[in-house]
Amino acid sequence: MTDRINHDARQRRFRRRIRRGAGVSVVNDEGLRPAIAQRRQFLATLDKPLVAVVVLLLAIGSLMVFSSTWDWSNETYGNASGFFVEEHLRNVVLSVIALVFFAAVDYRFWKRFAIWLLLLTVVLLVAVLVFGEKRWGAQRSFIGGRLQPGELAEFTIVLYMAAWLGSKNAKVDSVLQGMLPFLMVVGLVAALIIRQPDLSSAAIVVLTAGVMFFVAGANMLHIGAVVGLAGVVGIVVVESRPYAQQRIADFLAGFSDVTLSDYHTLQAITAFLRGGWIGVGIGHSEQKFGALPAPHTDSIFAIIGEELGVFGAAIVVALYIVFAIRGFQLARRAKDNFGSLLCVGFTSWVIIQALLNIAVMTGAVPSTGVPLPFISFGGSSLMVVMIGVGLMLSVYRVATRRKSTVERRRDIASFDRSWRNRRARLSRAGDRPSAVAGQQ
Repeated sequence: MTDRINHDARQRRFRRRIRRGAGVSVVNDEGLRPAIAQRRQFLATLDKPLVAVVVLLLAIGSLMVFSSTWDWSNETYGNASGFFVEEHLRNVVLSVIALVFFAAVDYRFWKRFAIWLLLLTVVLLVAVLVFGEKRWGAQRSFIGGRLQPGELAEFTIVLYMAAWLGSKNAKVDSVLQGMLPFLMVVGLVAALIIRQPDLSSAAIVVLTAGVMFFVAGANMLHIGAVVGLAGVVGIVVVESRPYAQQRIADFLAGFSDVTLSDYHTLQAITAFLRGGWIGVGIGHSEQKFGALPAPHTDSIFAIIGEELGVFGAAIVVALYIVFAIRGFQLARRAKDNFGSLLCVGFTSWVIIQALLNIAVMTGAVPSTGVPLPFISFGGSSLMVVMIGVGLMLSVYRVATRRKSTVERRRDIASFDRSWRNRRARLSRAGDRPSAVAGQQ
C-alpha cells in the first residue's frame, strides 16, 4: 500500500514538472515515461501553422523532383527512383533532423557564434575563388557541388544582422554605428559572391539584409542612400558582365515579341501554356525531356505549372504567402530584438528566393539561377533553409514557454519588494503627518 502511494505521488510530481515546463496538459497515463512525455511536450510547443506549410512544401517538392527526373534516372541508372529521388529524400531527412535540433535549442544560444560564422563564411568565399570547382563558367562550390559558400552566406547574413542590429537599438539610425558598418559587411560578402560570379545570390544577400536594416529602425535617408549605391553597383556589375547584358537584352526584347525571349524563359512559358488551368498530370510533362534546363532545380516551378496547371502553381504561391504571414507574426511575438529580426530575416530570405524563382519562370525578370525554397533539388540550399525554419520555431517556443517555478518566484519576490517599498512611502489612516514625514 505504501509503495502504491509513493508511486502515485511520484507520478503527480512528474506531471506537475511537465506542465510548468511546457505550459500544456499531459495525458493522464500512469505508465507515461519521461522520454515520451518530453517528446510530446516538444511537439506541443512547435508552431503548427508554420510546420504544416513546410511539410506541404516538402511533400510537393519530393513529388515534383520525382516527376521531373524519373526518365533521367531510368535512362542513366536503370531505375525511375534512382539517384535524384534517393538523394533528395536523404537531404529531406537530414534537413528535418537539423530543423528539430535547432528548434529544440534556445535560439539565443547561437547569438554568440554569429561573428565567428561570418568570419568562416568570408574565408570560404575567398577559398572557393581559389580552390573551388568550376562549373558552367562559375566557381561556386566544393565537393562536387555539395558545399556552396554563397548559399551559406545567405544564412550567415541573416544570423549576423539579427545579432548586430538587435544589439544596436537606437544607434541603428546613425551613420558611423549604423549605415557604414552595414555597408562594409554586406558589401564585402556581396562582392565576394559576385566574383564567383553568382549575381542572384548576391542580390538575395543585399535584399534580405536591406529588409532587416529597414525593420531594425534605420534612417530612411540612409535606406535611400543604400538603395542608390546598390543601384549604381548593379549597373557597373552588369556593364562588366557580357552574359548579364545579354540576359537583360533578351528580357527587354521579350516585351515586344515573346519569341525573342531567352531560351530558358521561352521554354518555361511554353510549359505554362501546355499546362493550362489544370495541367497535363503528374509525370506527363514534355518540357522536362531536354527542352527546359534544370527541371528539378531552377526550373521546377515551370514543371509544376505544366503538370499541375495554374491551380497547382497557385497553391504553391499561396503556401509561400501563408509562410510569409506566419513568419512576420512570429517576429511580433518574439521576446527580444534578436528573435524578432531572426524571424524577419529568414522569412524575407525565403520569400525573396521564391519570388525571384517564380518571376524568372514567368518572364517577369531577367533569367537567373535561383532554387525554389523547400521544393528544388539540392542539399545545401535545403539544409540552410530548414535550419532557418528551426530557429524560427525556437523563437516561437521561447516566446510561448511558461516560466519555470524559480523564475516565477523571482518575479513575485521582486514584485513584493517593490510593493512594500511603495507602501512604505504612503501615509495610512490614523498616521500623524509628522510621523509619516519622519519615516520618509
